Amino acid sequence: MATTVLIVGLGLAFLLLIVGLLVSSRDEKAMVEDRLGKYLEEEGGSTIQGEKATPLTDWLTNQAGRFSWGEGLSKELARADIKLRVGEYLGVMVIIAIGLGAVIYMIGGKNLIIAGIGALVGFFVPRVYVRREQKRRLVRFDEQLADMLNLMVNGLRAGYSTMQAMEAVSKELPPPISDEFRRVVQEMQLGIPMERTLDNLMRRIPSKDLDLVVTAINVQREVGGNLAEILSTISHTIRERVRVKGEIRVMVSQVMMSGQFLAVMPIILAAIMYFLNRPYMLLFFDPKTRWLGIPALIAAGLLILTGYFTMRKLADIEV
Repeated sequence: MATTVLIVGLGLAFLLLIVGLLVSSRDEKAMVEDRLGKYLEEEGGSTIQGEKATPLTDWLTNQAGRFSWGEGLSKELARADIKLRVGEYLGVMVIIAIGLGAVIYMIGGKNLIIAGIGALVGFFVPRVYVRREQKRRLVRFDEQLADMLNLMVNGLRAGYSTMQAMEAVSKELPPPISDEFRRVVQEMQLGIPMERTLDNLMRRIPSKDLDLVVTAINVQREVGGNLAEILSTISHTIRERVRVKGEIRVMVSQVMMSGQFLAVMPIILAAIMYFLNRPYMLLFFDPKTRWLGIPALIAAGLLILTGYFTMRKLADIEV
């Protein structure tokens, strides 16, 4: 037990040391961005309403914001619509890593190598969850985009301005598209130009269909034209693309599931064999046989990754 506490303490100290060494100066944000960030935070965009962040998470968030990777984490959380700050997200990653590493250490014969592997897996579990939520939210957004365009077209034909049409979208449609356009309207009400607010929307929602809509709006604002007719044509195109994407997703879902299962199955079997027959699995690391065992494990891992990414590439059909 004392060894476990010592390992946990050393891990936390090493993490804080790395964070401290990475502190450096960064360019200050513009005043309007700071005000907008505070306004949106009060609306519940980054933390759960009614809860206050701890000083440690505040410090981690401020320090992470000094670097590009911290801004990248913030962008990923925004795209997944996860109500966590960067510091809180890093804390969750560390807690899961330490917890899973400790569990593996206790049930795995108190082997530090196995515990380290478990901690590494636990560290990346939140990243996998965030990426999954990003994809699910992007799919929902794309499916709602055609309805959003129809609502905007009807509003423009009824005499609404572009901002009023976007405000109607934020009130009438369900999330996630209503949340994103509510933020767009809020930014414009604070004085940010429409082009910039749409660029911010594109950073939060990396959708090719949305890029087409944003480009059409920006071009119409510069050269003029009937925006309602343009968006009506784009709406028909997007509906067809969504329909084709849905059909493709159904057809390749079996391939994707097979690829994921075949990639995970050897790892699960190796873990089961380790707990059922530990001396047999430790032959890979035995001094007499590790010159064959370790290369065999590396080759197996490379083959698994190659097969997994090959099947994903085959199932990734562009529309």
